[in-house]
Amino acid sequence: MTVAAEFGGASRPHAGGATSPEKILAPVLSAFWDEPESWTLQTYLRHEGYEGARKALAMDPDDVIAYVKDSGLRGRGGAGFPTGMKWQFIPQGDGKPHYLVVNADESEPGTCKDIPLLFANPHALIEGIVIACHAIRSSHAFIYLRGEVVPVLRRLHEAVREAYAAGFLGKDVLGSGLDLTVTVHAGAGAYICGEETALLDSLEGRRGQPRLRPPFPAVAGLYACPTVVNNVESIASVPAILNKGKEWFRSMGSEKSPGFTLYSLSGHVANPGQYEGPLGITLRQLLDVSGGMRPGHRLKFWTPGGSSTPMLTEEHLDVPLDYEGVGAAGSMLGTKALQCFDETTCVVRAVTRWTEFYAHESCGKCTPCREGTYWLVQLLRDIEAGKGRPADLDKLADIADNINGKSFCALGDGAASPIFSSLKYFRAEYEEHLGGRGCPFDPDKSVLWAGTDAHLGVNA
Repeated sequence: MTVAAEFGGASRPHAGGATSPEKILAPVLSAFWDEPESWTLQTYLRHEGYEGARKALAMDPDDVIAYVKDSGLRGRGGAGFPTGMKWQFIPQGDGKPHYLVVNADESEPGTCKDIPLLFANPHALIEGIVIACHAIRSSHAFIYLRGEVVPVLRRLHEAVREAYAAGFLGKDVLGSGLDLTVTVHAGAGAYICGEETALLDSLEGRRGQPRLRPPFPAVAGLYACPTVVNNVESIASVPAILNKGKEWFRSMGSEKSPGFTLYSLSGHVANPGQYEGPLGITLRQLLDVSGGMRPGHRLKFWTPGGSSTPMLTEEHLDVPLDYEGVGAAGSMLGTKALQCFDETTCVVRAVTRWTEFYAHESCGKCTPCREGTYWLVQLLRDIEAGKGRPADLDKLADIADNINGKSFCALGDGAASPIFSSLKYFRAEYEEHLGGRGCPFDPDKSVLWAGTDAHLGVNA
């Protein structure tokens, strides 16, 4: 079984559609996922592995930072902050240890790109770590992995072992004078630890809760030392930039959102999976090359970046999937987790399940999120069961407004997003549930009533 098949899709699909996949997709990170033993060092070296690291180690660290900054690479973890600029924030000559922390705690409902990447091509991340640590003058990097994915944890440990044995990690990496230790840390499965400061607290052995900022991690992060926290895909994209050039990277994508990225297509689609293409392509194009929605059904609503981003509808099929295009449409690109739902899906049911997830995963540190998500769940359950009243819809919006922008971290904002956007586009569907009528969808026709909500990214 190929890696792509194991994860329910392909990196380079050949399913029908009017558009040629070769003209739309740009496999870089996923270029050889389907090869036998794609995760081994031997396979990685056959595909110009560690060539980017050799070039970077021959450069001055500040020049590496400037090069990544000039490439326009933006963080692939959700916020889209320029990666080179984040590295530039690390103070130099301060006499303190510097740390690189890779955020692999992928927990957002619908987001499933970092785990397949680590499973199929872990050495891309390790090579990126070597480059990043050289740039920020760090001798110790940590990979914080979601602990439930044990097969990925084992594969990552083996890749780190291979890198040490080959001299890509450890003392005097490739004769450059860089000493580099990499520690793989398995988390305990808390969504809140995807927030960078909660992740740092967890790494230090404390309960994972967001920190008050400032100070920011670049000044006082892990062990109160300057720290860069980057997403897996962000770091794994760096080797190709150093190896093939910043102009090559900028030849893809748009002016403000250059480069390639992984799109996670899931839900009611014919061929779910990872599709790697330039930033700025559209959902319509991705559906064209992936076989479209499941046969006999049409798109009803979708999320551009996981459940914490405001949902969009069929009218947004041609919105460019880059940071500016999706922002102009009223949502966020986030992690490029494209969850697609067809006309059999009850919007109220979907939003309820997402909100239950956020209420469960709230760390409880701040009142707006802790209390607000609880009451959102109570109201949504009543509405779904037909026990809601017309005033409950305004109450939903009011509670979401009291969470949005007022919680300690972005978890509260993520919980409010599905509420606002679903009421904006599907208020009439909420109203159909009121006054004892219950859900208007026939349970026999709705996938959401089949005993699992797995395609929402949350267990039933």
